[in-house]
Amino acid sequence: MFELMLDPTTWAILCGVALLAGFIDAIAGGGGMLTVPALLTSGVPPHLALGTNKLAASFGSLTASITYYRRQLFKPRFWLISSLTTALGAMLGTFAADHMSVELLHKVIPIIVIIVAVYSLFVKNDQYTDHKLPSKTRTLKYKQGIQGSLLGFFDGIAGPGTGTFWTASNGVLYKMNLLLNCGLARSMNFISNVVSLATFVFLGHVNFLLGVTMGAFLMIGAWIGAHSAIKFGSKLIKPVFNTVVILLAMQLIWQAYG
Repeated sequence: MFELMLDPTTWAILCGVALLAGFIDAIAGGGGMLTVPALLTSGVPPHLALGTNKLAASFGSLTASITYYRRQLFKPRFWLISSLTTALGAMLGTFAADHMSVELLHKVIPIIVIIVAVYSLFVKNDQYTDHKLPSKTRTLKYKQGIQGSLLGFFDGIAGPGTGTFWTASNGVLYKMNLLLNCGLARSMNFISNVVSLATFVFLGHVNFLLGVTMGAFLMIGAWIGAHSAIKFGSKLIKPVFNTVVILLAMQLIWQAYG
């Protein structure tokens, strides 16, 4: 079994990375851009790394989505098309990832991580103050369907940075305020996480013990991060976070292409 291949030190390091990822994710977003490279650099096979990360990430996204729902910042019925297409896209993306060779995943994942990290570091999202949901039109349904399908597929085939793309695209498509934007982004991220996780479980690419352990530390980190956000903010943490992510991805590229 794979869990016997990790020594206690590596296991502890991965839990520490999950703690840090949860902390940073609560402040700046993008925790998966830290946990996936960490799993790969520790020797976890790419398919297993993606599946196990989905299990760990589901802990944080579930907590966040419930919080936004309770505060009425996410209305499931209004975003039904987004939910369905996100789920379908995530399932198809996960099956696509399963058919990709280990060698190809080793080469592709670091590049995706770097692109998302650079995007997150330099692109600024417009802030809107409208507290209302967008008007129900036929165009809105098309927007929801296309956005959900593409981002769900991306989360299934890769994962890291999906939340960042949700937040950015929400601002462009719907021009909602930040809270409604985050409510939609976190909820859709949870849907794609769970569907992709279920698919990875079906395909046998999840290490449950490692995923649950990292998920628990990720939740602790997220709790600490949420309570530290006001004090520290993201202006300092986000650049440092992206720098660490890029360095990890560069190491993976060296291993894959060197």
